[in-house]
Amino acid sequence: MAIPLRIAASILSADCARLGDEVRKVVDAGADVIHFDVMDNHYVPNLTLGPFVCEALRPHTTAPMDVHLMVKPVDRIVPDFAKAGANHISFHPEASEHVDRTIGLIHEHGCTAGLVFNPATPLDWLMHTIDQLDLVLIMSVNPGFGGQSFIPHALEKLKAARKIVDGAMQRSGRTIHLEIDGGVKVGNIRAIAEAGADTFVAGSAIFAAPDYRATIAAMRAELAQVTRP
Repeated sequence: MAIPLRIAASILSADCARLGDEVRKVVDAGADVIHFDVMDNHYVPNLTLGPFVCEALRPHTTAPMDVHLMVKPVDRIVPDFAKAGANHISFHPEASEHVDRTIGLIHEHGCTAGLVFNPATPLDWLMHTIDQLDLVLIMSVNPGFGGQSFIPHALEKLKAARKIVDGAMQRSGRTIHLEIDGGVKVGNIRAIAEAGADTFVAGSAIFAAPDYRATIAAMRAELAQVTRP
């Protein structure tokens, strides 16, 4: 099953003083998805965006809003983000007391559900959850801060996750996205895609560039050259 390659712009790196303008600008420049990095200064050592920001930005775009919850506990905040306009909600298994229940909660509130794997988190969780998931997110940095460098071992993890995801899609006929987040840029996006990712979260690589459109176009040019086994 061929899945379109998507670029998700992480507004963690955007100009917070004018987020509405930034969202419109980056979507106009070619981003497919708006990515929210939600941090609680508990599960990760930083504090960022809440559901009120998601709700405020929803009228500025029709692009899907992809909410990555780096919070603990998870279940309390899921309904708030769903009500605020999130389309996809992903969480870390370590942050949930009952992973299966959290996945169900996300679905019950009308969103697609994803599970997030830190660099040192094994993929074993997928044995028990893959047939319920709509998205698998591989972290290629340790979560908590933007602008970090890509961890090369993430490529091997992506390849392993790709096999699991492909097997589940063949069994079910459903689409399951495989997303990568952390240190994605023009210079490595092709290798990341060839390792199996279909959705690429980029923050500083886009928002620190003088021309969002040119940067996203350069990423797409690299993706156009992708070859997979």
